[in-house]
Amino acid sequence: MTDMHPPGWQATRARLTDYFDRTAYDAWAAMTSDAPVSKIRATVRAGRTEMRNTLLSWLPADLSGRRLLDAGCGTGMLAIEAARRGATVVGVDVSPQLVATGMERLPEDVRDRITLVAGDMLDPALGDFDHIVSMDVLIHYEADEIAAATAKLAGRARHSLIFTFAPGTPLLRTARAVGRLFPKSDRSPTIIPVGHGHLKANLARAVPHARLGRDTRVSRGFYTSHAQEVLTA
Repeated sequence: MTDMHPPGWQATRARLTDYFDRTAYDAWAAMTSDAPVSKIRATVRAGRTEMRNTLLSWLPADLSGRRLLDAGCGTGMLAIEAARRGATVVGVDVSPQLVATGMERLPEDVRDRITLVAGDMLDPALGDFDHIVSMDVLIHYEADEIAAATAKLAGRARHSLIFTFAPGTPLLRTARAVGRLFPKSDRSPTIIPVGHGHLKANLARAVPHARLGRDTRVSRGFYTSHAQEVLTA
């Protein structure tokens, strides 16, 4: 049987599971709530909010009758907003603890339209969708792995796939180099800066049937991420 995963995917996924489910669970549970956080994490929260709102703005205002996959859902913040537009949402994340927290936080008005599960977003058993959104998951992968994962996801998206990646800015490249000097116990999962042009070339080869749509970058303090739309219809 052919492995559905790009090379290196499983090892990185295992590291992410360990980080978000053990090392940094409390920090991320707080980050995705209204709880007070440090000034540094406040900039990350603000950046993530701006990015989430941007991704949602690229979806139809009325999602009634549409099925959406929130790939890397965390505690389900994007899933909740999509459901409030009428979508039926499946959220999947590598962290069982974050998923459990998300289920506890689901508002009553959307609880019947959202399913959150712990698992692999590339698992074909999740089914097909009208739209797939993956925010700040592929920031941990190389350009060829992003393209391979995008090809898997795009094949299950009827209309669009939207994802984010870490842009190859000098600041992010420096931060990655400095992060390698930290003790292993203090390191977060590696964020891999990727040049947009290099990534687009990889996407053109991996997803030849699709076309690239909008893209934009969000930079707020310690948060930098770049969004890319892939149109599959």
